[in-house]
Amino acid sequence: MFKHFKKDFPASIVVFFVAIPLCLGIALASGAPLFSGLIAGMVGGIVVGSISGSSLGVSGPAAGLAVIVLGAIQTLGSFESFLLAVVIAGAMQIILGVLKAGVIGYYFPSSVIKGMLAGIGITIIIQQIPNIFGVNGEALDNPGGGIFAAMGNYVNVISWGAVLITLISLAILLLWEKILVHKHQIFKVVPGPLVAVAVGIVYYITVSGEAFGIPSEHLVQVPVPESAADFFGQFTGPAFGEIMNPEIWIVAITIAIVASLETLLSVEAIDKIDPKKRVTPTNRELFAQGTGNMISGLIGGLPITQVIVRSSANTQSGGQTKLSTIMHGFLILISIIAIPTLLNLIPLAVLAAVLLLVGYKLAKPALFKTMFKLGKSQFLPFIITILGVVFTDLLMGIGMGLVVGIGVILINSYKNSHFLHKEGYEVNDGHYKITLAEEVSFLNKAAILRELDSFPKGAYVVIDVRQTKVLDYDILEILDEFAIKAKDRNINIKLISAKGEIENPESYRRYFGLDVAV
Repeated sequence: MFKHFKKDFPASIVVFFVAIPLCLGIALASGAPLFSGLIAGMVGGIVVGSISGSSLGVSGPAAGLAVIVLGAIQTLGSFESFLLAVVIAGAMQIILGVLKAGVIGYYFPSSVIKGMLAGIGITIIIQQIPNIFGVNGEALDNPGGGIFAAMGNYVNVISWGAVLITLISLAILLLWEKILVHKHQIFKVVPGPLVAVAVGIVYYITVSGEAFGIPSEHLVQVPVPESAADFFGQFTGPAFGEIMNPEIWIVAITIAIVASLETLLSVEAIDKIDPKKRVTPTNRELFAQGTGNMISGLIGGLPITQVIVRSSANTQSGGQTKLSTIMHGFLILISIIAIPTLLNLIPLAVLAAVLLLVGYKLAKPALFKTMFKLGKSQFLPFIITILGVVFTDLLMGIGMGLVVGIGVILINSYKNSHFLHKEGYEVNDGHYKITLAEEVSFLNKAAILRELDSFPKGAYVVIDVRQTKVLDYDILEILDEFAIKAKDRNINIKLISAKGEIENPESYRRYFGLDVAV
């Protein structure tokens, strides 16, 4: 595990600095105690990272679950009741892993996975705009003033100190990544984000004033316990007395399904960008996530999934093994015990700069160009997934992309480009031949009906199914109906199958042993 320590440790620091604000921000968006997000980050790194077979995946609280968590806490009436639902959801995920349900993630098209990654990258960039300019969301509130008035209001409250430190941090990160790491070994050992964070802290301490100072509300805000009792008092247990409450089970099922789906999609996405192209065992991943959620729920943490932002940051920062994931979990634990005050000196603008680069790498313009060149069947699901992720949420975007992807398959099936081969139309001698492919399903009904109806009166049609391994019952029904119509149109049919040849069969279903009384 320690073979790649020199690369894993710097990567763990980057993931740590990315994870801290995300853990706090997701907890805030979920309407949960801020400390619950840090608990989930610790458990996701240490527990899930230790059990998981993923080399680069990082687990923790997920933004995709924030809306579900917020609604669940309000519905159940208390955070303790919600924690019980998290524990039950974890147990369900363990069962899913034992039942080998991890293959579900492989049924999502590559175009949807790439669209999900790009959509998340764009979302990350958009979400960092307030931190880049050092403004709060309410700065845009300007009822009746229109978009231009809102933009003017935005400009009036910009913190130029935040803008300056964002630009300085971006310069450091790019200089480190593009130039300095190739100059000397020291620049490979000391990560650029750590240097950017140190510069940001020094800037906040030394620069003051309204012009270029950074207001305290635009710093990381980690809870600072005054004593050991205060620290351990932040851990909360689930309300086991509510275990018979049906609403808790509904929430648990929802969390188990959504968290498992997000994890499996993240696993496939991260495996795609793994330079070594390692394959994560998905059933083991579900087991690891379930164990993590049970422990997180037992000690007061938010639900956990494998998360793409932190996993991507880990990959882009040179992480090699799951040691970087585990170490980032320990760094979260150590930091909230030993240096919460120091963490609270980090400007959010520095973290925004780190996330800007992560987002850009996920949504590079070159990716859009590549997907466009692959044609409509790849580009449409890709772009629809992006729009869905950006303008709705992660799961809705994936669902939209999947629907479009299935629609493309249905259209291609209707066009009949892959399962139906015709001969004879060019010669126009009244003899025609149809060769069906290895598998013909109900998806091909429309195209087959169209072709059968196109044969002229008096034609001689050969239907060759020798290569066909799967011939759907729906297709046999269509052929039986065509046999009846063929008599009226004076069309003769020869069926060639593995069983031999037959002229004008009365029932295709009976011929293939699938005759069913209607």
